[in-house]
Amino acid sequence: MVPVRVLGLAVDAGLRPVVLLTPLDGGDGPRTLVPIWVGSQEAASISVAVGGEEPERPLSHDLMQRLIVAVRAEVERVDITRIDGGTFYAELAISTHDGRVRIDCRPSDGIALAVRVGAPLFVAESVIADAGVLEDDGEAVEEGEDAEEKVAEFRRFLDDVDPDDFQG
Repeated sequence: MVPVRVLGLAVDAGLRPVVLLTPLDGGDGPRTLVPIWVGSQEAASISVAVGGEEPERPLSHDLMQRLIVAVRAEVERVDITRIDGGTFYAELAISTHDGRVRIDCRPSDGIALAVRVGAPLFVAESVIADAGVLEDDGEAVEEGEDAEEKVAEFRRFLDDVDPDDFQG
């Protein structure tokens, strides 16, 4: 497993939100990006956490965090374990008074929770090999274009979003 961090959020050409992960130890040369497409609600939740913002009312991931604290558990880490047919899979490792528990979760939920609690994120080497792109690689520029520009574009989108838009 490779330790990663959230580089930022972006949107693709179809305005679908993408979380950009990058290895902590990128070494010299072009940076590897692991783009994971997420839902709008999850993207907004991740953006709030990355930005250190405090929403007026708790979001679902804030509730998850509060529940974990209330039962005296702790999020140890989030592992993005595999990709199958374009779908990413993840596991949440939680320590409880009864021991360690691993829970299947969507990567977007795991990332949103990890960012809130400061838990480390990891991506399997096979996922990086299958889904990773080099930042200055033609494919990365085509799909993710300029990451900072896309992050700014996504933030503008979030500025105009009404939280009521996400109500079921």
